[in-house]
Amino acid sequence: MPADLTPLIAATAQWLTRAYPSGGGALDRVLAQTQARQAATVAAWLRYPTELDAALVTMAGPGGSGRLDRITGADGSVAGDPERHPWRTWVDEVVASWAACLLGTPGLAGSATAALSGSGHLGEVRVDFRRLVAPDEHDLRAAALLRHPDLLAPVAELHRAELLVRLKRGTALTG
Repeated sequence: MPADLTPLIAATAQWLTRAYPSGGGALDRVLAQTQARQAATVAAWLRYPTELDAALVTMAGPGGSGRLDRITGADGSVAGDPERHPWRTWVDEVVASWAACLLGTPGLAGSATAALSGSGHLGEVRVDFRRLVAPDEHDLRAAALLRHPDLLAPVAELHRAELLVRLKRGTALTG
């Protein structure tokens, strides 16, 4: 797939791990970041299923973290200064919401990853989303806030309905 969603995925995963940080050491932070990255990847691939979709969001930009920051109560001095934190402009609200849904509802994560099979994003490559779909005890402990359904609810509920429609209709691959 020519359009690169990497900046959008990386920024959205970073936003998730800053909004719902790991309380542990370096290994726990890495495990939480991996789970956030996997959730943001699946969500981005579902949200932008075609080459054209991905190219358009890459060209236009995803919108930034402003609304998400307000919902989660992020510090205005950090959230409101794109000069100091330019990565925040690459956060995609829908992708963050869908990723929050996947992190807070393991069964939904399995359905979402299954919907990606055969997509242009995967091509012939096999991608392992194990930490998202089947987290072990250490993964869950490392990402306790990141996977807490009650804490994720304000973000997850923003666009949950659209995700469920996308998965129900099977439009994950066709847009």
